[in-house]
Amino acid sequence: MSAPTANSIRSTPWPGTRSEEPANLSLEGQPVELPVIVGSEGEKAIDISRLRSGTGYITLDEGYVNTGSTTSGITFLNGEKGILRYRGYPIEDLAARCDFIEVAYLLIYGELPTKDELTTFRHSLSNHSMIHEDMRSFYSGFPRDAHPMAIVGSVVGALSTFYQDSLDVRDPKQVEVSVHRLLAKLPTIAAYSYKKSIGQPLIYPRNDRSYCENFLQMMFAVPCEEYEIDTDFAEALDMLLIVHADHEQNCSTSTVRMVGSSDANLFASISAGVSALWGPLHGGANQACVEMLEQIVADGGNVKKYVELAKKKDSGFRLMGFGHRVYKNYDPRATLIKASCDKLLAKIDRCDPLFDIAQQLEEVARGDDYFIERKLYPNVDFYSGIILEAMGFPTAMFTPIFVISRTSAIPLGSTNMPKSHWVSNYFENNLTRSLIR
Repeated sequence: MSAPTANSIRSTPWPGTRSEEPANLSLEGQPVELPVIVGSEGEKAIDISRLRSGTGYITLDEGYVNTGSTTSGITFLNGEKGILRYRGYPIEDLAARCDFIEVAYLLIYGELPTKDELTTFRHSLSNHSMIHEDMRSFYSGFPRDAHPMAIVGSVVGALSTFYQDSLDVRDPKQVEVSVHRLLAKLPTIAAYSYKKSIGQPLIYPRNDRSYCENFLQMMFAVPCEEYEIDTDFAEALDMLLIVHADHEQNCSTSTVRMVGSSDANLFASISAGVSALWGPLHGGANQACVEMLEQIVADGGNVKKYVELAKKKDSGFRLMGFGHRVYKNYDPRATLIKASCDKLLAKIDRCDPLFDIAQQLEEVARGDDYFIERKLYPNVDFYSGIILEAMGFPTAMFTPIFVISRTSAIPLGSTNMPKSHWVSNYFENNLTRSLIR
């Protein structure tokens, strides 16, 4: 009996990759060749895009832990080595030399801006920061105790009813206008949701403020007195937005990509991403860290007790903010914002048991063999939660701030324009016109 002929399943190499010798698979005694592609950093993947049509088989990967849904030139992440890069730039360099708006421009357009490009971009965001006056009435319809994320998701979706002149996802100019509008208006939308919750009047944005200064004044200013911006607070917030701006594929990114694959407009797709990010297993991690610290404080501040509970698998207690599913080494983002955290805590010089507990936990994690052996270092959520708490943000506003940061990585939708995080995946999929079923 002659040997079976290989059933070769070939596909065109993905953009930015190269082909390598195929992987060989045997199905029901028949050999099958699957293309192997290699990324720019040497990472390898088996292309199964034609597996079903060629063999009738599909793959099963719960949670997509081993599956990449697309190729991208936005972010490179190596969890084993603690590496994070945006557009090829190490996160450490960007945090040291750029502000959030420059990083947003990089993620959107693929290159750092020139001086003139940056000036034009800042001017555009300032001019688009107000929301339509009729949208303010939406906030009156929400209950006072409505969660800010519910409000943010609703209002973002409603932007499509007020800005119908820029909904064509196949028109690059309309896309660019929508991108600028969304990035500019999100701080206003988020701040208004907070003001609604505490019964204070909504504060208009100001064009003479920087992006982060504007958000702080809309959050904390009142009409009856002048609000003075604390530059250290603005810098710390800017740092937080930078380190959270992009982080490859995840729950909310996949949600945006799936909704956008139907050619749904940008605002509708991002609204879906907001809802996905709301979940405590995704965007609510820094809020969970602060709530854990509050729990320890309320129980008498016995750090040793909770550290021991965390070591017992059957205790039901999880020490939030330590370790990371991706980073098997130290989280490079945590290294950056730890300095901001230490600076803020030293500046406010406030006697708060929550901050004391946080510092005790940090010391334990750095000196306890249990944590060291398992590489359970304090992560970005641990420090970001403390920073936001120190600046006076209520825990319910932590995730809306995450929304502002994550939406910064917005791509433009034409075949020669780069793509990025939430909206990048939205447009990346639209370019292939492939409906995710």
